[in-house]
Amino acid sequence: MRLVQVTDCHLGSNPGDDLLGLDTDLSLHDVLALIREEQPSPDLVLATGDISGCADLPAYQRFLKLIEAQFTVPMAWLAGNHDTPDVMEAALEGRPMPKVILAGNWLVVLLDSSVRGHEHGDLTTAELTFLQDTLNRYSERHTLVFLHHQPVPIGSAWVDQYIVRSAGRFFDIVDAHPQVKGISWGHVHQEFHQIRNGVSLWSTPSTCVQFKPNCDEFTVDHTMPGYRWYDLHPDGRLETAVSRIAKKDYPIDYASSGY
Repeated sequence: MRLVQVTDCHLGSNPGDDLLGLDTDLSLHDVLALIREEQPSPDLVLATGDISGCADLPAYQRFLKLIEAQFTVPMAWLAGNHDTPDVMEAALEGRPMPKVILAGNWLVVLLDSSVRGHEHGDLTTAELTFLQDTLNRYSERHTLVFLHHQPVPIGSAWVDQYIVRSAGRFFDIVDAHPQVKGISWGHVHQEFHQIRNGVSLWSTPSTCVQFKPNCDEFTVDHTMPGYRWYDLHPDGRLETAVSRIAKKDYPIDYASSGY
């Protein structure tokens, strides 16, 4: 199974709306074109939050149209701190959006770490119970878990203040289920990898503005927008890498101190 992850698109209410000077529709289009070039036949496209920067219905509708114009494979998404789940659901017009995806010997679990009206992440008791019950039910399947916020510090104080508050309880569940092979998130607008108790932890770059790693203050990076792909093998082996668009002269405000 080949899975493609995009995240933190920050689409505005209207085409051409920008984040720090970058037209986020344009950068998403560029990333999707790169995916089409490199991954013409993925099995699943997954979006891990902050799909919109304003949580307006037209932004989600436009996102869905952009994905459907490029891919005919299943798509799933989860909410970030800039999203509103009720509006995301309205954009689907009754279509179901899965939280559990079964593919061969693999299980993909989507968790909602967003907290309404706040930037930080958390997993409610109900969400943690859902994770535990799902891992118990599918204990024979190799598993990937996705959420929006980082459950571990990534080394940048300004964004690590928004870490998942219930990360301890989350990892208690993960540690008790050895079938979990990896955990991935968005939110931090940069690439990250760490291994914790034999489980790989990754973040995926944004499809728009990037944040410079290992900076305690908000700092915009000059790296380009990108995405992450995963190859999930039947025996539990997993391969993944980040791919970015070629250097492009986006009009980004690299001197910005926040957004």
